[in-house]
Amino acid sequence: MEVIKDLPEVFEEFAEQRKNSFLAIKKIKDQNIPVIGSYCTYFPQEIAMAMGAASVGLCSMSDETIPVAEQTLPKNLCPLIKASYGFAVTDKCPFFYFSDVVVGETTCDGKKKMYEFMSEFKDVFILELPHKQTEAALQYWKSEIIRFKEYLEKKFEVEITEEKLREAVRISNEGRRALKDFYELMKLDPAPMKGENLYNVLYGTTFKFDRSKVPAEIDALTVKLKEEYAAGKNEGKKHRILITGCPMGGATMKVVKAIEENGGVVVAFENCSGAKSVDRLIDESDSDIYEAIARRYLNIGCSVMTPNPNRFELLNELIDEYQVEAVVEMTLQACHTYNVEAGKVGRFVRLDAQFNSSTRLFIPITIPRGYWCDGVRYATSALLFSSSFTLSPSLSSPTGITLSVKFLSMS
Repeated sequence: MEVIKDLPEVFEEFAEQRKNSFLAIKKIKDQNIPVIGSYCTYFPQEIAMAMGAASVGLCSMSDETIPVAEQTLPKNLCPLIKASYGFAVTDKCPFFYFSDVVVGETTCDGKKKMYEFMSEFKDVFILELPHKQTEAALQYWKSEIIRFKEYLEKKFEVEITEEKLREAVRISNEGRRALKDFYELMKLDPAPMKGENLYNVLYGTTFKFDRSKVPAEIDALTVKLKEEYAAGKNEGKKHRILITGCPMGGATMKVVKAIEENGGVVVAFENCSGAKSVDRLIDESDSDIYEAIARRYLNIGCSVMTPNPNRFELLNELIDEYQVEAVVEMTLQACHTYNVEAGKVGRFVRLDAQFNSSTRLFIPITIPRGYWCDGVRYATSALLFSSSFTLSPSLSSPTGITLSVKFLSMS
């Protein structure tokens, strides 16, 4: 597949992919194709693919319906949970509206209770996710994936064969491989694109419902970027930043904009929609395909795991291979596991991570209550480990979050 359009136009299409898919999901329903909604990277999408269903992410990144959600949920709960529940209960999310079943998972306590309330007006299937990455946990998680498969077979009166499942695994792996090749272009220095564009491609791809077409499209984009980079087009010499922590998207992308408007470039996202979601493949050669699927998903390095070595392993690789100079930890209020683990990430960055740069800067950012509700005050605290950077807190305007980040000129 050849990319005909100019890169700015391609990046804009990916940025708008979620909105553009509203009509696509209705067309899918009109064709009587089942739609499975989910809220987490731990969702084993291959099971849904193998039965011919379309799967779609439901997490909300807008605070529009938070006031409605706060009529049921506590105000000091995670804003992502409140926003997601608000869009569900008001039927303002087309993806939720057209979902035949919503798949939840036992990651954090807030989401578990949200699913309990949600089940009062929607079919909800809960995957019991273990919080350890042991052999016993693997076998339990495998049994949960099989239970999910059997639930879909019964609900939709279909048969999910091993042949169909292995084909779904192959397609998913090809998509992950293509996306990994794409984001690995950010190892180049200077960077070939803005981190905002990188994220929009990774996130926008999740709303392309024909997964079989994703690899060719992303491969063509990767080729196009390489050609333009060889012709001298790049972002110029800038400070190289990695973002980790809670899921990104919507208003939280203002953090990325603030960094990239003030002398930095985000070269890597370790978050759920970034490297974490495509870094590992499913072992297609495994004779037990259900165990292979279970192993791939259970090994995701989310802060709900205790201990959580895989997150730090991936962080170390990204910091080293992408020549990262500073790590920004983005956490949401009441996301307890990420808030607690932020301290450990900070110590890791300062003392243990394999930095190619002499800079060891860790910047924790916490977004309180809503994403960008009027009157919300948003401040950033920074631990400075190099005079190469300065960062000053900034309060929000009535219309949104602002973050003041200033980088000294490169020398």
